[in-house]
Amino acid sequence: MRQKVAELEAQLAAPNKLLSSYKTMLFGSRSEKASIVVNDQARLDLGDLDETVVLEAANDDMPSPGRTRRRHRNIGALPKYLPRVTQIIEPDSTQCACCQGDMHRIGQDVSEAIDIVPAVLRVIATVRPRYACRRCETDIVQAPAPRRMIEGGMATTSFIAWIVTQRFGWYLPLYRQSQMLAGHGLYLDRSTMGRWVQRTAWWLQGLYDRQLRFIHGQARIHVDETRMPVLDPGRGKERINQFWAHGIDDAPWGGPAPPAVCYVHARSRSHRTISEQLGAYAGILQVDGYTAYKALETANRSSGSITLAFCLAHLRRRFVDLHKSTASSITAQIIKLLGRIYRIEAEIRGISAERRLSARQEKSKPLMIELKRLLDNTLERISAKSTLAQDIRYAQGHWVGLSRFLDDGRIEVDNNMIERQMRPIGISRRNSLFAGSDGGAESWAILASLLQTAKLNGLDPFAWLNDVLTRIVSGEIRNNELDQLLAWNWRPGQTSAPLEIAA
Repeated sequence: MRQKVAELEAQLAAPNKLLSSYKTMLFGSRSEKASIVVNDQARLDLGDLDETVVLEAANDDMPSPGRTRRRHRNIGALPKYLPRVTQIIEPDSTQCACCQGDMHRIGQDVSEAIDIVPAVLRVIATVRPRYACRRCETDIVQAPAPRRMIEGGMATTSFIAWIVTQRFGWYLPLYRQSQMLAGHGLYLDRSTMGRWVQRTAWWLQGLYDRQLRFIHGQARIHVDETRMPVLDPGRGKERINQFWAHGIDDAPWGGPAPPAVCYVHARSRSHRTISEQLGAYAGILQVDGYTAYKALETANRSSGSITLAFCLAHLRRRFVDLHKSTASSITAQIIKLLGRIYRIEAEIRGISAERRLSARQEKSKPLMIELKRLLDNTLERISAKSTLAQDIRYAQGHWVGLSRFLDDGRIEVDNNMIERQMRPIGISRRNSLFAGSDGGAESWAILASLLQTAKLNGLDPFAWLNDVLTRIVSGEIRNNELDQLLAWNWRPGQTSAPLEIAA
């Protein structure tokens, strides 16, 4: 009877957990940063800290040792690189009230305030005079017309670059941009702006391909996927496609690879799809526990050997969710152990791979051994149908990949680097709802990849895109020179001739 009761309780736990998850999605906090008190939630006795599980966010955004993250606050002075407009306010009179003599300047008070000039729309009139000889009247000379992104179009490269940056760099849908421009007296149809976006992606296809090849040339990459709704006119509804994200960032261990991400549009999230995308890649693949990745780690893979490193944050998230609904002492112990591992990671962030490996072997490896022993012992004492047992079996089935960071200082403990690059896609998808076609989704992937990578490298996405498009369209940069336009290699060019603005 006791066994039967345990089985029934385990069966009941699954729908209860599902109901709790729905309630959390509707009414709970969206952040993982929260304090969870294991026993008495109302007790604030500082002497009982050992019984409190502080749930810190499992991410790799922590500052490197010896460096504290500075807040970018303008207290006392505004940024010096901003242009200054001096406004001098003189008194009504500079004559002395006593003797009526002229007063002389003895000093001044200066105060600064930030100002903004809203977007200014203007028309660039390109004039190309023609010259002819009065004697022979046969030879006519005229400067060639500059190349434009869209031949015969009514928009400059800068204007199109602005539209594209607002759409894919700052997630502002085209219909909202159309409304904003209408406020300036310029009425643009969204279909026109959509064609500009597709044309921009066409010009940048080669640069996108170069960036993706560069990512696949690294020894370690992160991969994740997210859904991408696409209109399917034949069926009269949406079709759920996928965006696969391939990313790199060696900053946590001071490696050579700059931060970069490429989104790849596909109709499927199958093993075959990701295998085709990776092509001949050989190296370390940092991923979550999705089954499509597991078949990549085969000894007979003809295109190259892949080693999988799994995500400790995904494991941790399972036990955090379970602890919120059960307040179990076992889940509290597991969360504590994982929290200690993350604190070690925060301490060693930014140092060399060799030193990270040494610290992990000394400090993190015993914690992982203790965690494995706790999971194995717990599984023997609980119902095989319980949610806790399912989470423990997940950990056991992925343990080799979860522990791989202990043997290589280049590997991260989680896949949060690429998960953060999925957030811009999620925001943009929520604002735009869907892509209009497969071609629109392809353009989305190309432009989002390049602009997000520019932001990751600390660049102003509009300044980068405007310069890159200008140099590609003008022919200054050939196809075999595109590498110098990648965000981490880019230096601003001087391609724009001075404009003569008519009064």
